[in-house]
Amino acid sequence: MPSLFSRIAQDEIPAYKVAEDDRFLAFLDISPLVRGHVLVIPKKEIDYIFDLEPETLSDLMLFAQRVARAIENVVPCKRIGIAVIGLEVPHAHVHLVPLQSLHDLDFSRPRVQMTKAEFTDLAAAISVKFI
Repeated sequence: MPSLFSRIAQDEIPAYKVAEDDRFLAFLDISPLVRGHVLVIPKKEIDYIFDLEPETLSDLMLFAQRVARAIENVVPCKRIGIAVIGLEVPHAHVHLVPLQSLHDLDFSRPRVQMTKAEFTDLAAAISVKFI
C-alpha cells in the first residue's frame, strides 16, 4: 500500500505544493510547527532516508536548500531549521521549519492553526520564490 506521501506525490491526495520536479516534491505541513513548515520528499517511496542512494540523498538536500531559500523570502525568520525524524510517515522526508528560536523545532509543542485560504496563499507565495 502506498504511503500517504506517495499518494500526495501521485496527486491522489491534495496538498499545498510549493515546489516540484520529476524526482522531488515540497509541500506545506498541514499540522505545522510554525507558519511556513514544509515537507520535502523524494517521489520514489523509500521508507528510511539513509536507505536512499547517495546521489538521491544529495539531490534531495540540494532541492531542500532551494525550497528553504524560497521560504526565507516569504516567511520572516532568523534561519530555516531542518529535521529528519522519519517515524511519522514511512516515506523519507525532511522538515524545513522557519526559526525564530530553538523552540520552533520542538515537535511536542501545540501546532499552528491555519485556514485553507492561509495555506493556499502561503503555498503560492513560496512557490513563486522557488528557483
